[in-house]
Amino acid sequence: MDELLCDELIEEVFHRLPPPSSSAVSLVSKRWCRLLRSSTTSISLHFPPPYTPTTIASLSAFLSDHPFLSSVSLAGDCADSGDPLLVAVASSCPNLRNLRCLTSPVSSSSLSTLPISCLHLSSIAITISRPLSFHWLPSFNSLKSLSLYFVSPSTEFDDSEVKEMRDDVFDLELNLESLSLCGILPGDSGLSYLWRNCKNLKKLQLKSCESLGDYSSFLNVLGGLEELELRTCRSIFNGVLLKLAENCVSLDSLLVYDGGSREGLLQFINQCKCSLRRLDLRLPLDLDNSHLIALTENLNFRGLVSLRLQSCCLVTGEGLKVLARAIGNVLEELALINCDVVERESGLLATLGQDLKRLRKLDLSYNDMLLDKELVSMLVSCNCLDELKLRGCARLSNAAVDSMVRSCKRLESVDITYCCGIGVEGVEALVLNSWRLKRVEVEQSKVSEVARTWTADKFIEVVY
Repeated sequence: MDELLCDELIEEVFHRLPPPSSSAVSLVSKRWCRLLRSSTTSISLHFPPPYTPTTIASLSAFLSDHPFLSSVSLAGDCADSGDPLLVAVASSCPNLRNLRCLTSPVSSSSLSTLPISCLHLSSIAITISRPLSFHWLPSFNSLKSLSLYFVSPSTEFDDSEVKEMRDDVFDLELNLESLSLCGILPGDSGLSYLWRNCKNLKKLQLKSCESLGDYSSFLNVLGGLEELELRTCRSIFNGVLLKLAENCVSLDSLLVYDGGSREGLLQFINQCKCSLRRLDLRLPLDLDNSHLIALTENLNFRGLVSLRLQSCCLVTGEGLKVLARAIGNVLEELALINCDVVERESGLLATLGQDLKRLRKLDLSYNDMLLDKELVSMLVSCNCLDELKLRGCARLSNAAVDSMVRSCKRLESVDITYCCGIGVEGVEALVLNSWRLKRVEVEQSKVSEVARTWTADKFIEVVY
């Protein structure tokens, strides 16, 4: 049989196997091992220290055995420099397009040599140490996505070295469309270079940042920005949103997690000129009904198709009802994750379900006191749902599953992990009677042999 199968057919079989099985097939024969390596385009490795010449040589040899790798991810904690790993990847993966190397900081000198070997790199995620220098960036002609994690330098730099590194930086417009920066501190230099030369940015992520450097230079990235994420950036929250409201008209998506102020957020909502379509907020003590009502009063938010709220303790049912009535004819995704208003106000979900007729995605995860009757009263009205997440809703039972099956005929994806009251029978009922189901997330112990057979026959992906 092995002789009758051509190489292309065997490679196609390999692509369809889950990861544990695909690695095991390399043991069948030398031919299968060769075909598996030649068909592998993406690989993720945990590479712990020490980074000795012997281990680096082994890594280079391993990567060279996979000639068509386009995506490599390396992980592993180490206080040493990550330069040897970067050199090994660069020398062994000429077709590389995506590189994620978060093992340890890499130097500017090693980054400068990377584009010589990897001409097609379009995405890079790396850790670099201070002082910051970006003179290596213009060498990456194909780079579209860049993620940088800043850490304290492992060695001290004198002032002359810092000055020399800064002087090497020259203005040259970059082709970056996505930029993610993590760990900016007050006093970090070189950021103005990024802001001046990233005029084509579509997506900007800022994580645990306490400064942006020169705000006047920062305005350069706002012209065509479509997506902004602020995660734990309380120090710069007001400044960023103020500049955004004044200078950006193209923003489509905004995410703010753990950091902000009520006044600053309210001012942004009132003054925003962008036609936002996606809003994702995790602001336990900085979001209340005044913000939700302001959303309904600004016509730019009337096209909101996705609203995600997490751990928003001060929001009440009245605010959510007002918002649902205003945008119920367009909203397609609603998430109320760990929001105690879901459990606190009886009948709220039923009212929301009646107003949100176009809802396709619903996420009520981690509302551990949510009762069957509250969920059922909402699902009766949500006939268009194709995705439902109930992870961590411990008090739901098999009755909730019965309601899903009866009311939500279009369900394609369901997450019922950590729903203690939903048992084996509920999972069986779900996979047997949901005709469009493609994916279900649930504990392995709740999937009976009968359910396994049905999921296999119906090509339903089960995620544990």
